Amino acid sequence: MFHLGHRTTPPKVNRIPAFPRLAENNIRKGFLEDGQYEKLFGSCSEHWYRAIVEVGRTYGWRVGELLNMRVKQIDLLTRTIRLEPGTTKNRDGREVTMTRRVHELLKLCVFGKTGDSFVFTRSNGQPVRDFRGTWAKACKDAGVPGLLFHDLRRTAARNLRRAVVAEGVIMKIGGWRTRSVFERYAIVSQADIAEALGRLELRDGHSFGHSEPAEENPDEHATT
Repeated sequence: MFHLGHRTTPPKVNRIPAFPRLAENNIRKGFLEDGQYEKLFGSCSEHWYRAIVEVGRTYGWRVGELLNMRVKQIDLLTRTIRLEPGTTKNRDGREVTMTRRVHELLKLCVFGKTGDSFVFTRSNGQPVRDFRGTWAKACKDAGVPGLLFHDLRRTAARNLRRAVVAEGVIMKIGGWRTRSVFERYAIVSQADIAEALGRLELRDGHSFGHSEPAEENPDEHATT
């Protein structure tokens, strides 16, 4: 309000006061390991559920971006999915290539539909708008109660980083516009750190990079 008042002609505000900013505390904490994911994926037989979970975990897309997807955004021939500019949270468009598993699941989701139809629909043909109940039950059955769908976004970022995908590419796939926001997801877990240090130990031959001292030759000190 102060900024708007300052920009008017003539200005209605002569000075913009400084306001203290609260520290952000919205860092995501959930990870989904591969074994847990397979249980979560198989805990519900609804095809739309399996497809939306697989796409969310693969690309890290937000639930709103997925629920609003239309069939015309899916190109089965070129195996691409496109989020149009203006339909995402940061308003940027995105285009990704489908994995084999994503392609198989989405092929069934769009079968027999028109271009303007929603991709994710229930068995009665109605678009999926809210699946919090289904999600909560699936998480409980999979042994990960309290997991958020948004945690798939963090899991996707970590999986892509583990696959040695460049961070700039990961940010484009998931729709992170700035590195500061991307880093808030803290996508390196303690297990990742332990694995990295284990590889370091193997490289150093368990000697932490120090060579063993050479043995003394007793003959050098023998008297003749």
